Amino acid sequence: MTPIVKVSNLDKYFGRLHVLRNISVDIQPREVVCLIGRSGSGKSTLLRCINFLEEPSHGTIEVDGVKVEGGEKGKEHRQLIHDVRLKTGMVFQEFNLFPHMSVLGNVIEGPVTVKGMDRNKAIAIAEENLDSVGLLFKKDEYPNRLSGGQKQRVAIARALSMEPKVMLFDEPTSALDPELIGEVLNVMKKVAKEGMTMLVVTHEMGFAREVADRVLVLAEGELIEDSKPDDLFRSPKDPRTKALIDRYRTGER
Repeated sequence: MTPIVKVSNLDKYFGRLHVLRNISVDIQPREVVCLIGRSGSGKSTLLRCINFLEEPSHGTIEVDGVKVEGGEKGKEHRQLIHDVRLKTGMVFQEFNLFPHMSVLGNVIEGPVTVKGMDRNKAIAIAEENLDSVGLLFKKDEYPNRLSGGQKQRVAIARALSMEPKVMLFDEPTSALDPELIGEVLNVMKKVAKEGMTMLVVTHEMGFAREVADRVLVLAEGELIEDSKPDDLFRSPKDPRTKALIDRYRTGER
């Protein structure tokens, strides 16, 4: 099977700081892959390089047949980045909803302005996705009247309404109160069951163990393990992975 995401020999520098070191990984269609690691290990940077919110210093990113060389410039390069972004939906830690727009307005903004979709079609897709995350009844509300969990569910509906091939989640529950985490994870589980390819940076080990097909472990910018969840949590190969899992079990980060 042809990978839907292919990361090859990826390096990322911030100045002299070498944040990602020769990362190569393939993601298959419909796979759910969780990325774990200590804070500062490069997880979020890897995710942001995949859709070029951060420009890779070296290496290549390929998403659904669109291949982009890191560190290039020019009009063609910018067009390829645009094409990759159309194929990737991104959910951030902090929701990033437009406060002056209703829930429905937030969800249709991307399809209408970025993809040029007919407004009525965009509304139909948005309402379907809001219904899927359990928030159709909030479509006319504004973000300041939503809980954190509801805001993140709207953000997921917004990303899905762009009809991406791959969903990228960057610690989507880290800004939520503990009692709201479950509602977001349940929506993510539903999205996974519906066959969406997902890359998830997370501290939620229960989610990784239950939902992920594979778990990637990053340490100091290096990919140190790539395993099935049961294998990883039962018998990690790298001592840094074992130390990481032990820290999660004691509630550390």
